[in-house]
Amino acid sequence: QVQLVESGGGLVQAGGSLRLSCAARGGTFSSLAMGWFRQAPGKEREFVAAINRNGGRINYADSVKGRFTISRDNAKNTVYLQMNSLKPEDTAVYWCAATYKVVPRDEEYDYWGQGTQVTVSS
Repeated sequence: QVQLVESGGGLVQAGGSLRLSCAARGGTFSSLAMGWFRQAPGKEREFVAAINRNGGRINYADSVKGRFTISRDNAKNTVYLQMNSLKPEDTAVYWCAATYKVVPRDEEYDYWGQGTQVTVSS
């Protein structure tokens, strides 16, 4: 069983930055593909970014390309989401997710954190 714990959310002004962290406990972190998802009020949950086991394959949603960076540290069992140039429309609950599938579709993540709130004020 894999447990995921997110941290780093908060309130920031538009144009600012935040770094989210997601620490994994249990399982074999270096074998997990990791992803970040978010859900804004009144909207469906959406994919943000994903990184494969060794960090060699990374994908981003078009809405965050060039502003967000996903990375991982397998020695620390942690995945990060660096968010720069934040916009009010980035306001959402952010979750990290994990799966042992090599190239997962969005719906194929098996383990989820509790979520962390990110609020961007205009």
